Amino acid sequence: MELGAFSISLAVKDLEASRKFYEKFGFKAFGGNPSKNWLILKNGDHVIGLFQGMFDKNILTFNPGWDGNAKKLAAFTDVRELQRQLKAQGVQMVNEADENTTGPASFIAVDPDGNPILVDQHV
Repeated sequence: MELGAFSISLAVKDLEASRKFYEKFGFKAFGGNPSKNWLILKNGDHVIGLFQGMFDKNILTFNPGWDGNAKKLAAFTDVRELQRQLKAQGVQMVNEADENTTGPASFIAVDPDGNPILVDQHV
């Protein structure tokens, strides 16, 4: 099962303070919109999303259809197919992608320890 690009989305209290902190580890701004309280940082293949006031917990994020530079992959497994495969294995969804659509969509599952897993397709 190919899930696409991986990042961790961090629920931060102060976007600017978090940006400065992670820059000390070599992360640099890669995308996002600080005026809307979110920023994507990158260090090599490692990606961190900083999100102020958008959600309560940190989230493991996978992006089908993207490589590590947010570039569209020539071939990938659609988010709806990933959802079908996981549901067939008994994974419960908190939020589901609409099976009757194409293109961008997402679903959320929660692991046994309460960690949200977002599978978010942008293409």
